Amino acid sequence: MIFRKPCTLLIILFGVFNLIFFRKLKFDKTAFILMVCIASPLLLEILLFWNNDSFSKGLKSLEKNISLLLFPLFIIGNYQRIDFLKLLQIYAVATTAVILFFFIRFNVVYPELMQKYLSGIDLFEMGYKFSETLGIHAPALNMHLAFVSVCALYFVFYSFRNNEKPGLKAVRFMVFLLSFFFVLFVNTRMALVNALAGFLIVVFFEIRARINIRRMIYASTIVLILLGGTLFFFVQKNPYMKEKYTSTTFAYMDKVGKLDEIDHPEYKVFNSFVTRVSIWKSAWELSLKNLPFGVGAADSKPELNKYFAETNQHFLAKYEFPTHNQFLDFLLKFGILGPLVALLYIFTIGYLGYDLKNGIIFSFFFIFLTSNLTDDFLLRFDGIAFSGLWFSIFASYWMQKKFIPGRAPEVVQNFD
Repeated sequence: MIFRKPCTLLIILFGVFNLIFFRKLKFDKTAFILMVCIASPLLLEILLFWNNDSFSKGLKSLEKNISLLLFPLFIIGNYQRIDFLKLLQIYAVATTAVILFFFIRFNVVYPELMQKYLSGIDLFEMGYKFSETLGIHAPALNMHLAFVSVCALYFVFYSFRNNEKPGLKAVRFMVFLLSFFFVLFVNTRMALVNALAGFLIVVFFEIRARINIRRMIYASTIVLILLGGTLFFFVQKNPYMKEKYTSTTFAYMDKVGKLDEIDHPEYKVFNSFVTRVSIWKSAWELSLKNLPFGVGAADSKPELNKYFAETNQHFLAKYEFPTHNQFLDFLLKFGILGPLVALLYIFTIGYLGYDLKNGIIFSFFFIFLTSNLTDDFLLRFDGIAFSGLWFSIFASYWMQKKFIPGRAPEVVQNFD
């Protein structure tokens, strides 16, 4: 999911493999409804394909959403075989290990950058430079890492709940601390807030599960100490965090729509909230002019940039900012139906988590919802594939719990 080209290749291989065993797929009415919900952004783009000015650009935009058809078709079609907890464990450990490898590589290949950061110079660049070495946008990487960290915390509590061996508990603690450290290192605001909120959600659902209270308090105390210690240590080494989360974020809020009045806005407000609000204001105004069907999926970004120029917002036009809000992005692209489909897609994940009383699924919903309030991840391949994969897995787990009687409460195994 982090690396686009290998991910694309694996999705193609996944599709071909499942086509070979197409006869093993099983669907019913409920599965079909869930598949339509997951594929809804793709279906909407097909429905309004005629609204694109360019056929080739429309196809290119459509191509990014193909995984929203493949994942629900082949994962929900094999929902009885999905091992939910095993997938989460592999995902959390493997992703943390991969990021650790690239973090070590970053220190070896770019020692001058690390030395600069350790000396307190240009701390605002740190996470973005690291993400660039992986070929991914920093907020997108940190959205992945926030969910990985939440999964890792869940397995810390899982370890105490099931009284696992001390060595395994230590490994789970290490994976959790590393994953949270990487969230701090990439250091995007929304992801850090989401990770902390996800931790609270997991703790809340663990308490609701009525596990051994003494073990719960013991595990929570250790987690809080380690979490607080890691956060304190990182903030001490990165004093820019205090400035970033306070004055920098909310600076120049009186300049909404007038960013060119700021001296060198690219240095002062490039990542500030005022820039996003200015983009949202323009996207909203342009969307209202193009109701009820929007400007087309392939034309939203050039039309928005054109509107920046027409309204003399030269800073925004120069850097060609995207919408940075998924609901506004879909409103601009597809008109009235756009935000409705975005709500259906995201809140169905929330329903699955709420109905199952599952902290991991509900945390994913919260992370993806809030991330799309300040960014547009259904515009990006990594956000589309990431959400489509896990949405399909969550839906399969929900169907297991609802329609396979007498199975183990946590996972269905060896079912054919």
